[in-house]
Amino acid sequence: MTTFVPAASPSGMLFLPDGMAGPAHEEVDPPAEWSEQEWLRLGDEVSELDAADMIRALGVATRVRARADALETRALARLHALRNGSRYVAEEAALELRVSGQVARRRVDRSVVLVERLPRTLAAMADGAYEAYAASKIVDVTDNLSLAHAREVDARLDEQVRGGCVAPCDATQLRRAARRLAQQVDPDGQAMRARRAREGRKIELVAGEDAMATLYLDLPVEVAGTAYARIDRDARALRNSGDQRTLDQLRADITAALLLGQAATGPSSGVGAQVYLHMPIDTALTMSDDGAELSGYGPIPGPIARDIAMNPSSVWRKVLTDPASGVARDIGRQRRPTQAMRELIAARDRECPYCHRPARRCDFDHLTEWHTSGETSARNGGAKCEHHHYLKDEPGWRLDYDAESGTATITTPTGRTYTKKRGTLTTRRPRAAPDIAVPQPRHPAETPANSPPRDEPPC
Repeated sequence: MTTFVPAASPSGMLFLPDGMAGPAHEEVDPPAEWSEQEWLRLGDEVSELDAADMIRALGVATRVRARADALETRALARLHALRNGSRYVAEEAALELRVSGQVARRRVDRSVVLVERLPRTLAAMADGAYEAYAASKIVDVTDNLSLAHAREVDARLDEQVRGGCVAPCDATQLRRAARRLAQQVDPDGQAMRARRAREGRKIELVAGEDAMATLYLDLPVEVAGTAYARIDRDARALRNSGDQRTLDQLRADITAALLLGQAATGPSSGVGAQVYLHMPIDTALTMSDDGAELSGYGPIPGPIARDIAMNPSSVWRKVLTDPASGVARDIGRQRRPTQAMRELIAARDRECPYCHRPARRCDFDHLTEWHTSGETSARNGGAKCEHHHYLKDEPGWRLDYDAESGTATITTPTGRTYTKKRGTLTTRRPRAAPDIAVPQPRHPAETPANSPPRDEPPC
């Protein structure tokens, strides 16, 4: 096996095969003294380094990420200022950062706070002390403080971190230290901050993997604690009575049943589907497990889709699709055509073309505007969430959508263009060519004399 050794060069540190490096490699500085840029240039050579060097590499990676987060923070805050605080800054940033609009909004909000209210924390990020995740904990704690109090907490916390009293690598410790300082600098505002935080209570649905999702409830601590105590009590009672589900499964099933107004004695699989589930007929008939998709979530396994569809509370609707492209063409009609048109678009588009909001909860949008002779039809209609419906009318923004191909294009005020394409409802499976023997054409000399003339060559 070839051994690589470090060798100095005018361009930095190189790794060469042992036989090519020469005797000078013994005088090279050890890895501990390499610059961060030299560490970042390492590739396959990492496999030649020992455990101590790998720990140093991890430290370099952490510091570089922290500095990159600081750069992103300043860039987002500056863009926010250049756009005069437009609500669509996050939309523009999300496209370049390759994150969802929701994630980008959180980053923009955090960046503005760090630049305007927590300059010491931002400076610590630029120094490589801690990354954006740790900084976000300080942002959360100081969110309801006045500007003066927030900056005082920022300065005191920075002194504690630099003095070694608080570990910058421990986000939980940072948050607790910031919380104690917030109570010290503004003890009278503690109750007011708690009341303000309770006004921000909310529920959030986050899609997960393997046909699962997480429901977050942001509640006052005593309400959440009491709710959990009741759920846990009921789960343990069922478990003690012989239920074979685990406590975690029981707590989840009981919570779902309570929210849906059902008896908490059975598994949550008894819940009827309240979403759009797209499933090819061969998957519904157990001939295949491909092609099932849940609006607002994405592909799900065929057996799970059948479980949802076969529930007695689920409602089936027929959707006719183009056999070649898979685009929805028609849907079982109801009495009111306008409602059928909306349902066809919801079945065809499934989601807002620019985000993942289910189409059934989106606005009907004229692709060619009504005032420019655009017709009201499924051909000229598309699903857009309220956010992107308003965005299309913002100066500098342009949103184009081809309903036939499912191609959505968005152009930002800087002229950058981003494109995404909707997946099809059905996928044509390649079929093997039939095994048919094709006779070879006869040579003219072999054609019998009594054969009738042919207008076409023999097949």
